[in-house]
Amino acid sequence: MGLRDLPLLLLLLLLVDCRASVSAQVGDTPVVTTEALNSTKPAPTTFRPAVSPRPHETPRAPRPSSDPRPTPVTDVAALCVCDLSPALCDVNCCCDPDCSSVDFSVFSACSIPVVMGDSQFCSQKAAIYSLNFTADPPQRVFKLVDQINPSIFCIHITNYKPALSFINPEVPDESNFDKLMKTSDGFSTNAESDVSLTTKPDAPNTAKYEYGVHLQTSHSFLRFPSPLTSSLCTDNNPAAFLVNQAVKCTRRINLEQCTEIETLSLAYYSSPKILRVPGSGTKVPITVQSIIIQSLNKTLTRLEDTDTDVLRPLVLVEAGHDKICTNIILEVKYSLTYTNAGEIIKADVFVLLGAVSSAMVPFQQKFEIYFIQQNTKPVPLSGNPGYVVGLPLAAGFQPQKTKAIACRLVAQNVESLLKGQGFPDYVAPFGNSQAQDVLDWVPVHFITQTSHMKHFVLQDSCQLPVALAIEVKWTKYGSLLNPQAKIVNVTANLISSSFPETNSGNKRTILISTAVTFVDVSAPAEAGFRARPTINARLPFNFFFPFV
Repeated sequence: MGLRDLPLLLLLLLLVDCRASVSAQVGDTPVVTTEALNSTKPAPTTFRPAVSPRPHETPRAPRPSSDPRPTPVTDVAALCVCDLSPALCDVNCCCDPDCSSVDFSVFSACSIPVVMGDSQFCSQKAAIYSLNFTADPPQRVFKLVDQINPSIFCIHITNYKPALSFINPEVPDESNFDKLMKTSDGFSTNAESDVSLTTKPDAPNTAKYEYGVHLQTSHSFLRFPSPLTSSLCTDNNPAAFLVNQAVKCTRRINLEQCTEIETLSLAYYSSPKILRVPGSGTKVPITVQSIIIQSLNKTLTRLEDTDTDVLRPLVLVEAGHDKICTNIILEVKYSLTYTNAGEIIKADVFVLLGAVSSAMVPFQQKFEIYFIQQNTKPVPLSGNPGYVVGLPLAAGFQPQKTKAIACRLVAQNVESLLKGQGFPDYVAPFGNSQAQDVLDWVPVHFITQTSHMKHFVLQDSCQLPVALAIEVKWTKYGSLLNPQAKIVNVTANLISSSFPETNSGNKRTILISTAVTFVDVSAPAEAGFRARPTINARLPFNFFFPFV
């Protein structure tokens, strides 16, 4: 090794010395605190080979941290990034405070096992979550530890505290406007910027319900029980604005304690008062519109007085060796009326109360909620989107002036009897077709037909309709895995027959009939194949050389 290699050797020794000093700082024994166990123990230390200090040099003592890292603003023990639903347990979110031991029993694992702050610091607090499936019921295990960053490029000392948070901008007002004008280049003339600068932070905002926003009550949210991960009822599900729901769930209870379970009583669903808009002081009470009592033998009795104050509470009675709990909620149906401004103005509830014996536990409950816009009538659907077997055809007519019919009064009466009131002009192609999409609706083709008579029509005879035959042609629309029924053609055939006029005072009996026929016009699915490719191969110009 020559003299030329000496600077390189010194540089390598300096780098190794730096790594040794940094490793000594990082390798200090940290303190690991476990909140669940209330114990403190040293973490394992990784030892590195010691490097001898250079001769004629006194080793320096470690410099104390004059400006250590300030206390973090965010408490990782109270931070839960997977808690997305207020007042509702999120699946596999172990840090969600709304989850109970019953919810932990259906968890598979913690979606976010470690929650910590900025990973660039050398030492920081970390919240570690896990599940103990050996316990009965399963429990959540929480630990708050000091996380050590093994990187040599971590932040050990922070000497600029304002860098840990954003500086709140100063909003211009009458007192500081002149000062801001001197320190800035002026304000933009953009209309959007002007609005943002002149708006005060404490200005009242016009609140309204939007689609999917949870309905607020005076204390919390409007509870709407529904099944979560199984068929069992979960009572913490909040109802959402304009989200129509109809669910069924199973309730498993101890019948001897039925009077202590508030979710079984009528007051639990009728006593909350819905806020007119979010954060408003105006409350909309829930009015009980209908109460039906179901006995053990499934007979139904409707109560005339729907005043909840006079209703009997949950009562547990003994019938021989069996126990029966009466006035249990079996069905709840909410009807909420809203305005175009996103305000709830009316809330109604229809309930079905029944008696449940010990042999009927667990029993099924049904909950439904739907929204009606003010000054409109709800239109029931016959499918979504295809028609459902057994539901009526959605039909309508276009308002227009009817022309005078040159027939006698008896012919008009018979025809109106066959066609009914408001015979439709159009039929919806799907069960959920909207009324404003007129061009998508299928017109009803009305045909008037005269029956063939073997004898000539007398001059003083009268043509009377005797039959109305409606033919509905439908087809299977969409994917072969889930085809939807679609109406493609509707024809109404009014068949008339000639009858001789009778003298005044005489009576005649005429038989009339109606018939509806559904014809499947679906074409069979045909497999399609791509056309075979054509090969444009040309021989080279000298392929037959030297013969040609």
